[in-house]
Amino acid sequence: MANLVYKRVSTDQQSTDRQNLVLAEAGIDDPVVFEEDPGTSSRLHPLQRPKFGELLTYARPGDTVHISEMFRLVRGTQHVLDVLDVLHAGRLALRIHDGAFSAMDLTARHPRTGELLSTVKFMVQTLAAAGELQRDLQRELTFDGLRAAEAKGNKGGRRPAVPADKTADVRTAYMEGRSIAALARDHGVSRGAIRTAVADLLPEYTAADPDAPAPELPVTLDMPGKVADFLRAAELEPAERAALDQGVTVRRGQGYTLRVRAVPAVHGALLARCQPRDGAAAIPAQRKARREYENRVSALGQ
Repeated sequence: MANLVYKRVSTDQQSTDRQNLVLAEAGIDDPVVFEEDPGTSSRLHPLQRPKFGELLTYARPGDTVHISEMFRLVRGTQHVLDVLDVLHAGRLALRIHDGAFSAMDLTARHPRTGELLSTVKFMVQTLAAAGELQRDLQRELTFDGLRAAEAKGNKGGRRPAVPADKTADVRTAYMEGRSIAALARDHGVSRGAIRTAVADLLPEYTAADPDAPAPELPVTLDMPGKVADFLRAAELEPAERAALDQGVTVRRGQGYTLRVRAVPAVHGALLARCQPRDGAAAIPAQRKARREYENRVSALGQ
């Protein structure tokens, strides 16, 4: 019987490092790995994804499909049920090694009717709906934040870079003593875009600037598992997603913590995205986990 491992990331800025760690800790014998191309969206139905299709073609009755967590394979409730039906038809087992679904036998069927057990179906629908609620709340908060920023005259999105045909002029002006702020105004871009254009010229100028802020150094914090589970289903910036994906899982009895190494600004951004965990809809354990992480992040500034 073969062990078939499936891996996927949603953007090409993410890595499978965290998935690799979880699967390696599971001790899977002779895994046959099927990994989607980077950036394969979770919105694409699992049965339409190229590598999952190859996995199903390769599989034989009695094989086991392994994934690090359920949301690497599916997102919505219907996706879960569709995949379980296909696995059942092919007589394939499913093993999830981390997250809310890891303690459940999702392939359990009624011995006489052959249908998915009602208790399993209920839990699948409940947990999948909770994941969708988390993402919807995060999108609403992001939208409200963008509206608030626009009301103050700020615009969201990535600032434009310095055009290629203007880079030489920017570099020359900078070397002649023009400030970064002035160059940003002249070219209608952010100061960060100007710094990028003159990156290799910065050391000889910033070294003489006693007021230049010291770069932030990465620090390691333990993130409660309930916070990590929430963030994995949220829309994150590339730096935030990378920090989460590269975190190290540390088992704590029935739960776990995720040891995340990142600069304080990224820890602060991850904490801000956990705001729904403080709301009335959150259960006490979720609010407690969020407060624990908040205390650890707050301590960075002391």
